[in-house]
Amino acid sequence: MARNIPLLDASWLYVESKEAPMHVGSMAIFTVPEGETTQQAIGRIVQLLRNSVEFAPPFNYRLSSPRLLTLMPKWIEADKIDLDYHFRHSALPAPGGERELGTLISRLHSHPLDFRKPLWEMHLIEGLYGNRFALYTKMHHSLMDGVGGMRLMERIFGKSAKESMNLPAPWSVGTISRKKKNSEPQHFADQAREAWEAAKLSGQSLPAAGRALMDLMREAVKPTDPALATPFSGPKSIVNKRVGGARRLATQTYPLERIRAVAEAAKVSVNDIFLAICSSSIRRYLLERDALPSESLTAGLPVSVRPADDLDGGNAISFIIANLYTTESDPLTRLKEIRRSTQLAKANLQAMPKEAINNYTIMLMAPMMLQLVSGLGGLTRPIFNTVISNVPGPSRDLYFSGCRLEQFYPISLIPHGQALNITVVSYSGQFNVAFTGDHDALPSMQRLSVYTGEALEELEAALGVTWESKKAAEPVAASKAPAKTATEKRPAAAKKPAARKPVKAPED
Repeated sequence: MARNIPLLDASWLYVESKEAPMHVGSMAIFTVPEGETTQQAIGRIVQLLRNSVEFAPPFNYRLSSPRLLTLMPKWIEADKIDLDYHFRHSALPAPGGERELGTLISRLHSHPLDFRKPLWEMHLIEGLYGNRFALYTKMHHSLMDGVGGMRLMERIFGKSAKESMNLPAPWSVGTISRKKKNSEPQHFADQAREAWEAAKLSGQSLPAAGRALMDLMREAVKPTDPALATPFSGPKSIVNKRVGGARRLATQTYPLERIRAVAEAAKVSVNDIFLAICSSSIRRYLLERDALPSESLTAGLPVSVRPADDLDGGNAISFIIANLYTTESDPLTRLKEIRRSTQLAKANLQAMPKEAINNYTIMLMAPMMLQLVSGLGGLTRPIFNTVISNVPGPSRDLYFSGCRLEQFYPISLIPHGQALNITVVSYSGQFNVAFTGDHDALPSMQRLSVYTGEALEELEAALGVTWESKKAAEPVAASKAPAKTATEKRPAAAKKPAARKPVKAPED
């Protein structure tokens, strides 16, 4: 049965290009349980996955017209799916460290998905030292946003090792639509009535969305408050060029409680601290390249509007724009002003009726989409300089086929004109940050992740915050350990392993 693709979802399909594919991904690192070797666990898991040939939405969705020749694209459920194409088994070269993992995933994330097939891939990666392996998954943004992905993740993985042993393959779980999957097909009259009601509701909300957008436009023409960032108010910079097909990946992880301690001391939110250390990192990176603009950079901040009970796929997001104050040298002043900017932007969005937010988002993002479709992305001033996203994740440990999920990182997309994306996911007391960048535009991108750590230390010093568990919790900086042999077992201790070194791709 065909399913119409909503306009916001379809827009990610239409702006797709070879150099700027519109898929998002994740990197999940697992630890093999005691009493089982890595080789045994991977052999068992691969067999389980290869024998799983039932596919649930959105893993069985494919485009009705792969070349997007229709005005309104549709999803149709594929009758036959080549599992060998979608699920792949890879191995890291020696020594199997975070560097090798980052290099492989950077390359995998660079390749576009095939529009003739369901738009997803999953790669099981072995050879990671320390009795570990990784799962890299990518899916087209038209099928899933960040919060939807987190809710799907909580259904795919178990809350205990025992529970996870009885779960099916991820593609057999899928999302849960608000309409029951086994419900009777609707008659044409019912479909037409639903479409009419939706159109009326959308039409009624257009004036409110239009007024909110006009307020932003008036502020852009005659600024009254520098804290209120507007579309296209950010300057062009080296992160706003056209992108190539190759990607870079860098990561950093912090204890969530450490971030919260700084936020409490500064009387701001965790997200304010996150934006502040990202701003500081970008500012320092650009200063070192003598490329810091005299005007402050801006960031697009995705805001989820997905209801708490919505377990379906697709996109349920809007955007606010924040001033990053990259021209401000004092870290506390920068933090204070970033907070004021985000509060103003949130207040404007929250003042709108819920029904108007989708129309507002479409109108707000339309210029950016037109830039990309017309080929002007990266050649003109960007709607905002970068995207910085904070996605709340599970607060407790999760497991996959008996193996504990040790770390989870989001890997995002970068369109023409925005060569850098920074996304954080909180998971089981961790604050896991991933930097996705264009390979050519951002050389030595790993420095951005290092600079966020130093920016956090700078805020701690300025606020008089002492993190007692700092040394034990920060990523290990020692040399890489050799990969264990297939017959080697983990020690009997049941404690969680120490925090690992962040994943990174090699620098030029």
